[in-house]
Amino acid sequence: MQEFFSFRKMITPTIIRFIFWIGSGLMVIGGLIALFSNLGRYGSAASAVGGLLTIFIGPVIVRIVCEQVILFFRINETLSDIRSDLQDVKSRLNPPQA
Repeated sequence: MQEFFSFRKMITPTIIRFIFWIGSGLMVIGGLIALFSNLGRYGSAASAVGGLLTIFIGPVIVRIVCEQVILFFRINETLSDIRSDLQDVKSRLNPPQA
């Protein structure tokens, strides 16, 4: 709990995973709406193809964007680990003198 209140543990990567599933679902729903709304008399083949592309390409784009956001947090975690390791090495090389 201490890590949560001191902002050492990030909750955003968990939220980003949730956002990915919502975004993917919205892309599929939007693609289906675009696909089936063009079945009428005024629909065009280009709109139907756009709907299909939204269904298949949309979740991939959402995934790429979410991975880029998570990448920043992974970089932060790795740099924090490196800093911690360097502090451990520094304390071993220069023990406190009493």
